[in-house]
Amino acid sequence: MADTEDDGRLPWQKRSNWHNTDGLAYYDENIPCLAACPVHTNAGTYVAAIADGEDEFAYLTARMPNPFASVCGRVCAAPCEDACRRGEIDHPIAIRALKRYVTEQFGPESDNGEVWKKVAAPPTVELDQSVGIVGGGPAGMACAHDLRRLGYKVTVYEATDKLGGAMWLGIPEYRLDRKVLQGDIDAIIGLGVQVEYNTKLGTDVSLTELRERHDAVFLSIGATLGRGLDIEGGDSDGVFKAIEFLINMNRGYSVDIGERVIVVGGGDVAMDAARTALRAADYDAKRAAEIAASVDTSGDRSTMFEAIDAARLAAKAGARKITVMSLESREQMPAHEFEIEEAKEEGIEFLPSRGPNRILSSDGKVTGLETKGVTSLFDENHRFAPKFDDDLQTLEADTIILAIGQAIDLDSLGDDGPETSPRRTIQVDPDTGATSLPDVWSGGDAAKGPRTLIDAIADGRRSATAIHRSFGGSLPEDKPGRMIKLRQFHRLDDIYDRFDRYAVPTIETGRRMGLAVVESGFTPDQARCEANRCLRCFANIQLDVQKCVLCALCVDVCPVDVLSMVTSEEVDSSYTGGTALMIDETKCIRCALCIERCPPDALSMGMWSGLGVPV
Repeated sequence: MADTEDDGRLPWQKRSNWHNTDGLAYYDENIPCLAACPVHTNAGTYVAAIADGEDEFAYLTARMPNPFASVCGRVCAAPCEDACRRGEIDHPIAIRALKRYVTEQFGPESDNGEVWKKVAAPPTVELDQSVGIVGGGPAGMACAHDLRRLGYKVTVYEATDKLGGAMWLGIPEYRLDRKVLQGDIDAIIGLGVQVEYNTKLGTDVSLTELRERHDAVFLSIGATLGRGLDIEGGDSDGVFKAIEFLINMNRGYSVDIGERVIVVGGGDVAMDAARTALRAADYDAKRAAEIAASVDTSGDRSTMFEAIDAARLAAKAGARKITVMSLESREQMPAHEFEIEEAKEEGIEFLPSRGPNRILSSDGKVTGLETKGVTSLFDENHRFAPKFDDDLQTLEADTIILAIGQAIDLDSLGDDGPETSPRRTIQVDPDTGATSLPDVWSGGDAAKGPRTLIDAIADGRRSATAIHRSFGGSLPEDKPGRMIKLRQFHRLDDIYDRFDRYAVPTIETGRRMGLAVVESGFTPDQARCEANRCLRCFANIQLDVQKCVLCALCVDVCPVDVLSMVTSEEVDSSYTGGTALMIDETKCIRCALCIERCPPDALSMGMWSGLGVPV
């Protein structure tokens, strides 16, 4: 019906091919999980495919818009789940875990590691222009992926000796298996992307040099600088910034944190820092094992002594008491609920609604933290402006980790860099990532501050499209969607609402040894069970107003009372004397009983063939 010309129907009697700024048609917007995903992954389609046993099709649907599908199947913030309509009934579908289920079978980390090429094949043509990408994190690598697929010569300049950015340096190993991350990265490199490692912007190469070397530059330098506290004792030995602590641990450097650790902050980075500190001994044991293994082949006595020192440190490095202190109350904490619950299960304690007053030390070494109570977080204009009381309390500590924000190294841009924002990020056009320099784009943390992994991937892909178009390139526009009439319906069992969300399997707390990944993933039976809870929002009830006789039998038969007939004035006061058939999309279970009951066959079920489905 969305393809038809204007036929005189009133506004509420038809749906037009509306588009928002992202180019999504109305029917795509009407799939909440798809609309909520920054890269517009058609989660409903791949969840339904899993329920129907079509796992490879499910993988291809998940992989098509996302070069880091395997990584996101483990650590995505899952905004799709927040938007899932099943959450209106009980709890949202475990979409992220279902993505992991299919990537384990068909992703680069699997035995079927080439399947992704069916939807993201290497380029068939080579273009003359070259693009330099600064930073091998999620934004930079997503941009490299898309530009290389279009045929551009792409070089990534990475400041460290490994690609991945925050995925490698910031996300702990117990959450993301490094082999999974490497699989997604290798697939992108396999397209023909060149990489220059240990090349830091502002030190090893300047932005001016890159602009001379390439036809376009994409800046994705990441927010790798932690923020400190300007309070007494803030420079004491034993005070770490969370991002720097995580980078040191993930790079295998030794960090002696003692037995008592306080993490200041209430976000996901604070949870990562706390849970990583809990595993400090495991990180050092891994380092000792790696050094010892190198001794066998090198025979270097100095390396052998280093291994012995690392092993000794591992034996004493584990923190025995970890406390997360946040300005926010427990209900206000911005960390994801599952992160908080996992931390609690592992024995980490929480101290909400408290703030740091001063850091106590002896001979320059941290001994404790003096705290004060928080009375409010925001002022009358809802701006962040915490207020405190005079209730001072002291906590003993060997280490204090500050997870209170991250910053971008703007000095690396040089004197001829692009304009920056008041937030000390690179100023960009939000839709394209274009900077004030005509041949420079930016995205991810560099442009928008610390955000989620999936947001960074979306930024990289968005700028890749803009760069391509700046060279006069064109992209096949999304084919105009059309409604496909369904002849068969996936009818939920009449006790559908008795089946709650299937808990994502995890290793038992007592068995979480070393750096093993905590989530273990769904079995096939568990995945099918969970996927069958999907309401299949991609199916849409259609009304042919020329056939409708307003008998209201559809309203009577609806088992969940989502259909109703109202006067036209209730919809639009400018229209009088009419009747409108209304549907509450948030609770419709697509049972199709209304269609079967309709005497004049005015109702039908259609699936929109718009965005996000592989050919």
